Amino acid sequence: MDIKKIRLVFIGMLLSVLLLTDGYAQSQNAKPPVYVLVHGAWHGGWCWQRLSSILRESGAVVYTPTLSGLGEHKNVLSPAINLDTHISDIVNLIEMEDLHNVILVGHSYAGTVITGVADRIPERLSKLVYLDAILVENGQSALSIQPPSVEEVMKKSAAKDGGLTIPAWPATIFGVKDTADARWVDTRLTGQPFKTFSQPLTLHHPYGNHLPLIFIACTTDMLPAIVPFANKTRQSKDWKYYELATGHDAMITAPQQTAALLGSFAK
Repeated sequence: MDIKKIRLVFIGMLLSVLLLTDGYAQSQNAKPPVYVLVHGAWHGGWCWQRLSSILRESGAVVYTPTLSGLGEHKNVLSPAINLDTHISDIVNLIEMEDLHNVILVGHSYAGTVITGVADRIPERLSKLVYLDAILVENGQSALSIQPPSVEEVMKKSAAKDGGLTIPAWPATIFGVKDTADARWVDTRLTGQPFKTFSQPLTLHHPYGNHLPLIFIACTTDMLPAIVPFANKTRQSKDWKYYELATGHDAMITAPQQTAALLGSFAK
């Protein structure tokens, strides 16, 4: 082999090594997406089991906290638990786990919670995702934005429990039609601390605190309370709007489709 050929082979090998090294360095520097999934009323972190498994299999880091007084934390239920408590639950998780660039997802009632979190720690977040969620503005509450008939039912049912909780609705209301799934959900639902619904949301910054806003509407048998927010976000230039053809509890009824959509937000 002459000198020119040796030189060309050497240069080719050197370029290959450099390209491989650069690719490896980029892969090492690329951080996996981080999701914090916040459940809705009466639910708990347990409701994300199917969806979180799919996201983790794709390489994502996923947290599914349970809010105070619900799920496995039902033993700490007390009259002191209110909306601020739930907002602090998520703020504390993000800070204690030292999370950054978080895709924060709020389902249903938790739309109120993630809005409060964004008002406090926007620097830790990258996007706010409202999964078939209520959009509570400054001075409103999760109770006050309900249709009047629903608000009245909630108040009366809470009064029967001494004003401590709003008793859980059956899984079928949330679009869980499969009998086995509905049974699984019903055995885990717990009463919602009443003050989390009745306490108005206090914001010190514009709604969303300048973070990207995403709304996902679950279009099968939509809950009446969600319809106005789906319409609002679909028509607004400030929101990115998506739809899933499934019931309200999309993480249970359509985990693959929901995970795929959430995964697209990390790109």
